[in-house]
Amino acid sequence: MKKVAILQSNYIPWKGYFDLISHVDEFIIFDDMQYTKRDWRNRNKIKTEKGLKWMSVPVQVKGKYHQKIRETKIDGNKWKDSHWGLLIQNYKDTEFFVEISDWVKPLYFETDYDLLSDLNRQFIEKICQYLNIDTKITNSWDYQLSEGKTERLADLCKQAGGTVYVSGPAAKDYIEKKVFDDFNIELSWFDYSNYPEYPQNFGDFSHNVTILDLLFNCGNKSHQFMKYISV
Repeated sequence: MKKVAILQSNYIPWKGYFDLISHVDEFIIFDDMQYTKRDWRNRNKIKTEKGLKWMSVPVQVKGKYHQKIRETKIDGNKWKDSHWGLLIQNYKDTEFFVEISDWVKPLYFETDYDLLSDLNRQFIEKICQYLNIDTKITNSWDYQLSEGKTERLADLCKQAGGTVYVSGPAAKDYIEKKVFDDFNIELSWFDYSNYPEYPQNFGDFSHNVTILDLLFNCGNKSHQFMKYISV
């Protein structure tokens, strides 16, 4: 049995994203999808004393109405100082800030990223490495893409040798189970509910933040507050 998940890349995703990666044998980054504004592709949230705040990577979108995520270019480098400054400002007093910042800071300043997909993948891979997630990560363009929304997912899964496709619950609105049945692939729904709370600054607890919030606060104890990651 081989479990496969297929999902677009996000900017420093929340903990559930990494739990899904850990739960499967191969995780396919599906950045052949059309880039959408005001989504998670180029932004995520952090906790601040004034509430949740977006950190957004500026991208070039003017006149590029149909560009794919993997074609989307980052607009300049000024955002790097801004994002790193926000992380220092809001997490410098957390227990594991020094440990985590030792490998997060270089991700911002030692590489000049041109494409959003490259930036996202770099963060995703480094966070997986820290969490000891050894799932194989591939790109959708490593495979042949077929037509049809559900057909394309099922075919990608089959090409990857998958026998179980693990999907987030939001896809229940459009995924056709019969298509997976026709491909002889089991369709499984991932459960993001009932995560435990962890020590977190600034008021009421929120799960809907970048995983950096968990890592800065809990470090090598982060797996205790996730579902499928073991030490």
